[in-house]
Amino acid sequence: MTVRLLTGEQELTQYNAWIKAHPQGSLWQSLERRQYLDALGKQTRLYALGDATWQATALVVIDATSFGLSTWEIPRGPVGTACAPLMERIVKDAHKEGCMVLHTSPVTAMEIPGARPSERHVHCEATRIVDLTATEEEILAQMKQKGRYNIRLAEKGGVTVQECTDVAAFAALAQQTGSRDGFTALPKARYEAFLRALPGSFLLLAYDTQKTPVAGLLGVVWNGRGIYYYGASSYAHRALMAPYALQWAAIRHCKAQGCHSYDLLGIAPPSAGEDHPWAGITRFKEQFGGTVHTYPAEQELVLRPIAKTLLDWKRRILG
Repeated sequence: MTVRLLTGEQELTQYNAWIKAHPQGSLWQSLERRQYLDALGKQTRLYALGDATWQATALVVIDATSFGLSTWEIPRGPVGTACAPLMERIVKDAHKEGCMVLHTSPVTAMEIPGARPSERHVHCEATRIVDLTATEEEILAQMKQKGRYNIRLAEKGGVTVQECTDVAAFAALAQQTGSRDGFTALPKARYEAFLRALPGSFLLLAYDTQKTPVAGLLGVVWNGRGIYYYGASSYAHRALMAPYALQWAAIRHCKAQGCHSYDLLGIAPPSAGEDHPWAGITRFKEQFGGTVHTYPAEQELVLRPIAKTLLDWKRRILG
């Protein structure tokens, strides 16, 4: 069976239909996300295994570093069955083109010769998915009591939520959130690209009674699923419970768009303890109910161990 790169318009149209119909298909392997990555200046490739009928595909994201080296990633992929020939070709190309490490995070368990558990864990191993085919009353009823209470509390406190394009306000809230929770927020340009270049994306901001933005949510609708992607909030206004109002507004927004489900995007695995770094966000997201869905752990295939070690040292020192 042939492994080839997809480049022509007809092939891309075929790929779009394939990824949206396949049970393993996701935003992360879509042409929509490829468009967003292009806006960020990222290099991507589309591989396919098969001739008239495809057996497997992979959207590969290539991140160039110094000295002609790079890292490759297949987020939530590869997609399909009998992926071994596809992965052999990708690994061969990666090695030939200066790849230090190849990361994969498939939707279903997949054995990749030589791969090991990833050190970075970018893609979550579990998430919560809320059924949006139910009525709004049924969606509220399946939430935790605390979730419903805090949504009502936000409403009584005068919190209002609006869809908008005020990325500057969201970026400012993200900076506050990062400083508070110990992570580096993305630059405003990244959020702008998300909203501008990713089809189906939306921005919701929550305001207090003085019309001050107190929390924000960036999400996307893809192939019938709403996805919560980025969130930010003001600690000074935490008593308003604005993040609860935002999630409820996002659920209603996605349901109005015809979505069948809403992905809260990332919780600690069910087997994880309270010391897991995502324990806090897990407790927040479980208030909205839904069903827990798990994924295999991310894997990495190290192709240039010395170069990768030097890169890791550089990132630890420079950030």
